[in-house]
Amino acid sequence: MVRELQKKDIDEVAEIWLDTNVKAHGFIPARYWRDNFEAVRRMLGQAEVYVYEDEKDIVGFIGLDGDYIAGIFVRSNQQSSGIGKRLLDFVKGEKQQLRLSVYQKNKRAVSFYEREKFVIQGEGMDEHTGEKEYDMIWRSGNDE
Repeated sequence: MVRELQKKDIDEVAEIWLDTNVKAHGFIPARYWRDNFEAVRRMLGQAEVYVYEDEKDIVGFIGLDGDYIAGIFVRSNQQSSGIGKRLLDFVKGEKQQLRLSVYQKNKRAVSFYEREKFVIQGEGMDEHTGEKEYDMIWRSGNDE
């Protein structure tokens, strides 16, 4: 089930954020993610965040800033089970367009977004990590 983030969820969601980033981005030192953990934890309570919850646990979440997807994060033992797609489909139902940036080296994520009808609009550089990114966009009506 997808629902809005509640204050009681923040610690659990922050741990998912850290674990997922460290595992998905082996090309970025883990220390980078750990150094940003507390700042992200504080920002979660102020952001537009939707969680995916199974019977008892939060297994993933999506964070938004307007129509910009800050990230989709799913527990590593639950990845490739459709949870990221369910979260994305939920926000697609709420927005006319969605934008995001994804590390070029994160080929699994790039492929996922391409399957979900996101189109590469340009390339950039993450000033914090020095890694190349793709800027991608999805527009309502592109899913047919």
